[in-house]
Amino acid sequence: MELLRVAFIGTYPPTQCGIATFTAALRKSMAPGIDLLASPVIRVRDPRDASSPSKADDAVLEWVHGDSQGLDEIVRAIDDVDVLVVNHEYGIFDGPEGSAIVELLDRVSTPAIAVLHTVLSDPTPLQRTILEAIAERVDAVVAQSQAARRRLLGHFAIDPNRVDVIPHGAAPNFDGPTERRTEHPLVLTWGLIGPGKGLECAIDAMALLDDLDPAPVYLIAGETHPKVRATDGERYRCSLQRRVEARGIGGRVRFDARYRDLDELGALIRSCDIVLLPYQSRDQITSGVLVEALASGKPVVATAFPHAREVLASGAGDIVTHDDPAAMASGVRAFLEQPERAELARQHARRIGQSFFWPSVGGAYVDLARRVRYVATPPLIALSS
Repeated sequence: MELLRVAFIGTYPPTQCGIATFTAALRKSMAPGIDLLASPVIRVRDPRDASSPSKADDAVLEWVHGDSQGLDEIVRAIDDVDVLVVNHEYGIFDGPEGSAIVELLDRVSTPAIAVLHTVLSDPTPLQRTILEAIAERVDAVVAQSQAARRRLLGHFAIDPNRVDVIPHGAAPNFDGPTERRTEHPLVLTWGLIGPGKGLECAIDAMALLDDLDPAPVYLIAGETHPKVRATDGERYRCSLQRRVEARGIGGRVRFDARYRDLDELGALIRSCDIVLLPYQSRDQITSGVLVEALASGKPVVATAFPHAREVLASGAGDIVTHDDPAAMASGVRAFLEQPERAELARQHARRIGQSFFWPSVGGAYVDLARRVRYVATPPLIALSS
């Protein structure tokens, strides 16, 4: 079967964010169906991003905010492929609410797929206009959960026949070395650190588990978000450390700001007993961290954001109310005090996690890319005389 030429737009390594990791993993997972050498990446980069350009990779073009000179080269690269995949998040593109992506789509005629990483329940008028404009200009829209699809169709004027659900991908992570450094149960939260992740509530919850023997250790792993660090330095992390000391649990809450590659992160996740997702957001319809936790077979305690409610309902974790340290502590306690319940959650997580494995997700994207290309540019059929 003919290999497709697919261009990908989004943040991309060495930028450190979830969408950058997703873009790289998606491109790799689609490799069986695409021509990688002819499938460029348009790496969207804010000038405040201190990471070096990806020029070592000939397949990567830089689209830097405010740089209009290189835009013609990017448009030519997109026009030269079969399908364009746009990873959409309001914060990564230039212009008010990322409006530059609409301007780019207006300049290209390539069949396109928009992958939505955020679907807001209460968008501003401009956010609504931009998302609907993107959906109007592409040939298919991907929601990464059923919750995302329902919200998209309930809050935005988008044709439901053009919305596909393909889950966020993850690599199987059941076996291999670990980073175990304590005999105490290990509760883990990882990802870029910044306000809104609910870490204050998680710290308060850990203070309510002192009576357990052994009491759990809580590891917060991840660097401070680059945008937070650019404006406030490490002030936010320091505020969390002060909170830990004020609660008297300095020996049981640890911060690790070391950057880990995928193998190192996998080893860290395998070493934990429980994954804790204390997110404050009630809008989160996709969580790569949640998917990775399930693909690692780990019990999850999560606040009741939409993606968690959708995938944990079968028993792979415990869903707790937002901003409720007592409920969060109770969820962690239940898994630590009831080994049989934790084992059942691990089994459910392993079963659910298989649906997120990248080969399956990448194959679904290849199938969708073939479909939109065929619909947009049907093959010529020779007529017999």
